[in-house]
Amino acid sequence: MSQTPTVVLHGFTGSATAMAPLTSRLPEPVLALDLPGHGSGPISDDPADYTMAATVAGVVSATAHLDRFSLVGYSMGGRVALSLALALPERVATLALIGARAGIDDSAERAERIAADEALADRIESEGIEWFADYWAARPLFATQRTRLSADQQAELRTQRLACDPRGLAHSLRGMGAGAVEPIGCRLSELSMPCTFIAGSDDTKFAAIAQQMASAMPQATVCFIPGAGHATHLEAPDATAAAVIQCVST
Repeated sequence: MSQTPTVVLHGFTGSATAMAPLTSRLPEPVLALDLPGHGSGPISDDPADYTMAATVAGVVSATAHLDRFSLVGYSMGGRVALSLALALPERVATLALIGARAGIDDSAERAERIAADEALADRIESEGIEWFADYWAARPLFATQRTRLSADQQAELRTQRLACDPRGLAHSLRGMGAGAVEPIGCRLSELSMPCTFIAGSDDTKFAAIAQQMASAMPQATVCFIPGAGHATHLEAPDATAAAVIQCVST
């Protein structure tokens, strides 16, 4: 029996190439995609191209040749994966979500996040990609990377961020930020395919979110990766790949 293809979606500031620490450890066939504003594709200045609907439509188009596939999403890519699974549940065999959430339900928190992302998008455009690369690497969410990734790995991560188009990142924040997208937590019970929520044991915020989301789904489990933070596929790629492989083999 042939292996079900695995489609992999990156997070904010990432790309298909940036997911190589994970994709290189998964059984073929694997299809890693670039989301709007990221990777080597053209950068549109139309805000409509950065909505969740447009992003999901792009993934649907890129996977049109696949009858069914397993879907893996990291952070922002996890939000896309959830929305795609809700839109086309008959095509998504399994879900594996790394450091993901289903949007922000609280209206005040959501408004605060939208305002923060709008302000950051403005600064990216005005101050440039080098400023942003330093700012993003210094965020508390990625503190574990500063101690657990080697100097070479951190340098590679910075190189990847410097290769991003600041316009694309700004547009992505405004259209696809955690506050900008419609929260879909209330619909998780509709997803009946096997799902694994993966979170680093040191990423306490997203570990709690993973447990909460998994409890709302009929066939969901949680896998905590020891000694890892938000980006488990970078800090613990072997353990993360093992969790994904177990999910896609379900």
